[in-house]
Amino acid sequence: MYVLVPDDPVFFARFESLEEPLLRRLYLLHSAGLESDDERVIADAYDSWVQVLLKLPLWSQWHAADTSAEPAPGEPAGYTLYSAGGTQLTSLYPIEVTAADLGHLTACLDLFVAAGRTQRAVPGRADAEAGADRPEREDTLVDVFRRVMEVLLLPQPQRLLDTLRQAARQGRTGSVTLPAEEETEYRRYCEDIVTILSSGDTFAYRSHRALYL
Repeated sequence: MYVLVPDDPVFFARFESLEEPLLRRLYLLHSAGLESDDERVIADAYDSWVQVLLKLPLWSQWHAADTSAEPAPGEPAGYTLYSAGGTQLTSLYPIEVTAADLGHLTACLDLFVAAGRTQRAVPGRADAEAGADRPEREDTLVDVFRRVMEVLLLPQPQRLLDTLRQAARQGRTGSVTLPAEEETEYRRYCEDIVTILSSGDTFAYRSHRALYL
């Protein structure tokens, strides 16, 4: 299946931030010396996280000093997106992800949500990670994870997806101009992305939304 992912540093930062807690959970479970279903769920989710990361638009260039570097094999072509009136838009890229990878990530999110409920129900529970700020950190992790998954699972406008898939198949590195109808779909879709990622913080929402104007 395909998802449309924006060339958006806010989305990338939130997605990338999931790596540390996934690896930390795996380390704690592995250190306990007992194989468990939780360890398998998180290990599968981490593998799927890597698979999605490698397909994110221009992800390698966000880390490279030379932003003129050629896209890595399998990375979406870096076309420039324009509105019907000629205004440059934040690019959206179709990436192909498997239902299995999305399923692994969703299962891990469900696990984290359930663990948070258990910890709140038993506030005296202690483990190797215990600390006064742990509930707040756990809630933040779940919130970020939920927002990332909502973006990945956001239904795509079919006409817009078809146009961008065609551009990607042709390997364009030039420009793509959206017809008026698809530009409307684009703006609604991007507004949904901004709302998912930045709602709840007025300043963050306004700053994020400005990336798409």
